[in-house]
Amino acid sequence: MIDLSGRVAIVTGAGNGLGREHALLLAKRGARVVANDLDQAAAEAVAAEIVAVGGGAVAVAASVMDFDAVQAMVDDTISRWGRVDILVNNAGILRDKTFAKMDTADFRLVVEVHLMGSVNCTKAVWDCMRAQNYGRVVMTTSSSGLYGNFGQSNYGAAKMALVGLMQTLALEGARNNIRVNCIAPTAATQMLQGLLPPEELDLLKPSCVSPGVLVLVSENAPTRAILCAGAGSFEAVHVTLTPGLFVGDGPDAPELIAASWSKIVDRAGEFVPENGKCQSRLEIENAVNGAA
Repeated sequence: MIDLSGRVAIVTGAGNGLGREHALLLAKRGARVVANDLDQAAAEAVAAEIVAVGGGAVAVAASVMDFDAVQAMVDDTISRWGRVDILVNNAGILRDKTFAKMDTADFRLVVEVHLMGSVNCTKAVWDCMRAQNYGRVVMTTSSSGLYGNFGQSNYGAAKMALVGLMQTLALEGARNNIRVNCIAPTAATQMLQGLLPPEELDLLKPSCVSPGVLVLVSENAPTRAILCAGAGSFEAVHVTLTPGLFVGDGPDAPELIAASWSKIVDRAGEFVPENGKCQSRLEIENAVNGAA
């Protein structure tokens, strides 16, 4: 059984939907929870629900875009409970339109909330987690970033950026036992209303996603995982690299690339690189072998 007794967790966007379910489950498994939301009343309702069943929780109304407010929330949590072990970056918004019709202000706002909001919260807890040699951070990505969704260029860009952030922070945090992962949820929240038929929305309860989050913040959590979750189903996403093909840099290189496209994209032998250097290492090996 996954036991979070003694752990302290901050969940952003915890007033409703996914964030509420994450906060309730973490508290049920023993964590003391900071329920963060822009809506003070909603955050207080979640904290009260946890306290009513004997758990420890406080509500904090703060925007994840306001680093000073986020830092104050973290500092208060450390003063209150001595540590921060878990951060679930869940807060988010939608501003859906096709790219042709989208105002750049709406693009920027979505990126600010999802990406920079997660950066702000993670930065605020990072030193504490490094000092205590323990931390679990979850970024909330999306199929819109991983695979694209019509009308969500802003949302997709922000969500895929969180994957890149996760990949690097997982590497940098490893020496201090900080594990960083992504959850890609599908849930019947306000963001999906009107987009799916009622019978499908009934299957996509937000509570079906939270067990995956619990695993990603547990003592034995993986790191650098991208876990998809919805309707009680869980899947893993991997950013892979094909073996590729050496064509050189001669004048006919563009034509050789085009003619060899099927071989370049052939997924036989693809692998998950350990880090970004693996791409250059593969290319150098291909060049050496190709020129031999």
